[in-house]
Order: sequence, then C-alpha cells, then structure tokens
Amino acid sequence: MNETDWQDWRENLAEMMQAFASTHMPFGKYGPQHYPPRGLPIHQLPAEYLMWFKQKGFPKGKLGQLLEALCEIHCTGAEAVLIPLREPDSPPHPLRKARPRSFDFGIGEEHGK
Repeated sequence: MNETDWQDWRENLAEMMQAFASTHMPFGKYGPQHYPPRGLPIHQLPAEYLMWFKQKGFPKGKLGQLLEALCEIHCTGAEAVLIPLREPDSPPHPLRKARPRSFDFGIGEEHGK
C-alpha cells in the first residue's frame, strides 16, 4: 500500500466510526418504540441480532452496510474498537428491561411469622 492508499483507508475508517457513533436503529426490537427517542445506537446492538441479519439479509442502503460492518467486527472478535464510541463513564444501554424482583414463597402468617 502506498501513502495515498493508507490515507484513504484511515479516512474511511474514521467516517465509519463516526457513522457507528451517530446512527441509531430506526426499526425493530431495538428501534425507537422500545428505546425512545431514537432507538439503540447501532454500535451497541448485540452480536446475535447482527448475525440474524447476516442470515436473513441486511437492509438496503447505508444502514445495511453499517450493520454488515458491525457484524464483521463482532465475528472477528474486534468489539474493543467500539468501546471509545460510548459516552465517557456510561455503561452500555441495558438490552433487557429490568424486572421487579420479589419472591413470595407462601411463607407468612400461617407459619407463625
């Protein structure tokens, strides 16, 4: 690779990382209906969801290209490149809604408590 090729590659990578950071999932189980107001940032989509798209087909257009690139990142085990895209000191979005935890084992007044 000559210097021009390396420069193009770095610019494309920087553009792709910016797109990962600024694009949110516009539909489906990680879309705005479940993750208001804009949907889950695509760089936080789980690998299983990306693999489902790989099997069924990625959407057309730029979103599909980004999801396919993210799938490749996950398949090669390079997820660490996505860590800097998170907000500083913020954990990733929870992918499951918190469920209330209460346990009632039927022990109560009838057992003298």
